[in-house]
Amino acid sequence: MAGFGLPNFGQLTEAFRKAQQIQQDAQKLQDELDAMELEGSSADGRASVWLTGNQQPLKVRLSAELLADGAEATEAATLEALKAAYDVSTGTMKERMEELTGGLNLPGLGG
Repeated sequence: MAGFGLPNFGQLTEAFRKAQQIQQDAQKLQDELDAMELEGSSADGRASVWLTGNQQPLKVRLSAELLADGAEATEAATLEALKAAYDVSTGTMKERMEELTGGLNLPGLGG
């Protein structure tokens, strides 16, 4: 059978073991990302947004001073804070995925 280019049983077993370990580590990472609270703030600090490591919204904080500045300023600062939180969240996810995969360039993982 080895003449047909098939891996030997030991290699196949090792490949399955590694795949199972990666799957377990990936689930653990998903749980860790879900539990994270990552903050992004506007440049002036008057708006803050928190997301999980999986980009799920958690909460928003807007200062009274910002709200007093009117809708346009409030919307701009909130959007700025949301973008900052998203950047932190996606950066954290990418970094943790690279740690998990050992820097492998796997399709579909942003590599």
